[in-house]
Amino acid sequence: MDIKSQIERLSQELSAHNHAYYVLNKPTISDFEFDQLLKTLEKLEQEHPEYALENSPTKRVGGDITKNFETVVHQYPMLSLANTYSKEELIDWVNRIKKTIEHEITYVCELKYDGVAIGIQYKNGQLFRAVTRGDGTKGENVTQNVRTIRTIPLQLTGDFPLDFEIRGEIFLPVKSFEKINALRAEKGEELYANPRNTAAGTLKLQNSKIVAERGLDCFLYGIYGTEGKDNHFDTVASAANWGFKIPKPDDHFIKKVKTIDEMMAFINYWDINRQQLPFEIDGIVFKVNDFDTQKMLGFTAKNPRWAISYKFKAEQAETRLEAVTYQVGRTGAITPVANLTPVLLAGTTVKRASLHNADQIEKLDLHERDSVYIEKGGEIIPKIVGINLALRPENSQPITFITHCPDCGTALIRKEEEAQHYCPNETGCPTQILGKIEHFISRKAMNIDGIGPETIALFYQKGLIQKPADLYDLSFDKIIELDRIADKSANNIIQNIHKSKAIPFAKVLFSLGIRYVGETVSKKLANHFKSIDRLMSASFEDLIAVDEIGDRIAESLISYFHSEENKLQIEKLKIAGLSFEITDNVETTDKLDGKSFVISGVFTLFSREELKVLIETNGGKNTSSISKKTDFLVAGDKMGPSKLEKAKNLGIQIITEQEFAEMIA
Repeated sequence: MDIKSQIERLSQELSAHNHAYYVLNKPTISDFEFDQLLKTLEKLEQEHPEYALENSPTKRVGGDITKNFETVVHQYPMLSLANTYSKEELIDWVNRIKKTIEHEITYVCELKYDGVAIGIQYKNGQLFRAVTRGDGTKGENVTQNVRTIRTIPLQLTGDFPLDFEIRGEIFLPVKSFEKINALRAEKGEELYANPRNTAAGTLKLQNSKIVAERGLDCFLYGIYGTEGKDNHFDTVASAANWGFKIPKPDDHFIKKVKTIDEMMAFINYWDINRQQLPFEIDGIVFKVNDFDTQKMLGFTAKNPRWAISYKFKAEQAETRLEAVTYQVGRTGAITPVANLTPVLLAGTTVKRASLHNADQIEKLDLHERDSVYIEKGGEIIPKIVGINLALRPENSQPITFITHCPDCGTALIRKEEEAQHYCPNETGCPTQILGKIEHFISRKAMNIDGIGPETIALFYQKGLIQKPADLYDLSFDKIIELDRIADKSANNIIQNIHKSKAIPFAKVLFSLGIRYVGETVSKKLANHFKSIDRLMSASFEDLIAVDEIGDRIAESLISYFHSEENKLQIEKLKIAGLSFEITDNVETTDKLDGKSFVISGVFTLFSREELKVLIETNGGKNTSSISKKTDFLVAGDKMGPSKLEKAKNLGIQIITEQEFAEMIA
């Protein structure tokens, strides 16, 4: 087979696997096998760029800095829908249609996804261009960023039209939004307000690699410029055969109805159940199903007469502010928390709401014992949105932000460009000490099992540990003397601490808990500087020269490594045997001599590449597929069920990454 044909075949195969995984939720191969195919395609494209396809699956990962987004005039205007919050107005809309149309009418009920409207043009089955709504007549060309969204096909399958546009909504799933905010909180950055705004901002980023990492998703449900089915419902269904992720009746995301009662039932169902969705909706859209009837009804200057959106009212509750307390994070960040009289809101009982920082308290003009209105920000995070001044108690005093740490009494500091106050007593504040140790042992850091927050607190209270490095001084005899710790637990703790010495440098660096240095930054720093010694001696200019390392991260690193106490801890961890460098000349062993391994799934202790290197440097052999000659399957999360079943049928030993670490320890 010639190179061009190989590239075309691999592109088609990867597109099919991508559709099965992201759209159908039925993976046909493992992540490892997919990555291997993708790497093969990348290599062929690099060696023969003249044969690379415009919509190659390798374009999914993004990376190039895009130019300013060009403005594109819509071939078909993207009109907005008329909105209503009233069921009575919805009934009026139906009655107006009945006065114009004499025959029986079928309507389609759809979820109103809370995201960013997009129009995507396909030519000859290839993604040609993606444009935002803009002002309805023209929008911005965001094609490069849209290509990174896994649920949007780059090339179509089946009997698709040669040139058409499909429209839908790009959104950020709740879990992706929470993950982004967790990383921002870890860095001390201001949290994003809600998934919808974050999705809109992400789609306009100049770096498509970051867009790819954010985890945007999309439902597509409106087709323009093609002669096909005679109604909306069937047209949407046919788009599934071309490879699109569409709303499905089986999920109750789309439904045909004929009566007002059926419409109301659809509204009521989702008003109750929308909290269980993995994405946000803010209402229901109703459309006349038949295309000819749509044409008869026509348009106003701004909206189609044949469609309307019913929007859910943001659920709000009123309750009493009992007190404002303050939490100390492991980096010393102080977060004010409103403690409330418990109240039911959007299906859950709310007792607390974050106030974020001193500026938020001042903006709300919050007073003691205020009666407050709360909403769930983006349907997720409880927040105070207002005060009922009519119920403010007489002589109620304004809430003033504390000046000293609630745990250690140290005077708080606040840098001019930052929103949060901090306790600077890193080495003496108990909450910071415990938080740093808990971070150190966490799954994404040193992954030391068998030790939870209560055990850490017990060790600290008994004087056994003050810093993460002290964990490596623990012994069975010291632990067994403590209450509530049995022989087996003590042994497990010591063994797991010992196993953690195999953790690679990037994770060790992350485990130190340096402010603004999260997982991704740790990997970039470790790969760039190769050792902790070179990183510690790096200048400000050296640091900001690293990709994605800005002034704030550089200043934080310099400040951390300037501390003699931190230097001593790193030295102690070195003596304990932790890895603080990446070496090209890796020491080899024969511990896995003659053994064949297959790696499949998602891992936390090692990356797949790290596992492959460890297998080879210890004398083992990596293979991509399971056969009778395979000795071990290293199984991670999200592993393909077919591969697991095949391994079991062949009697192959299935091990976890933790068990693998024990084999080479």
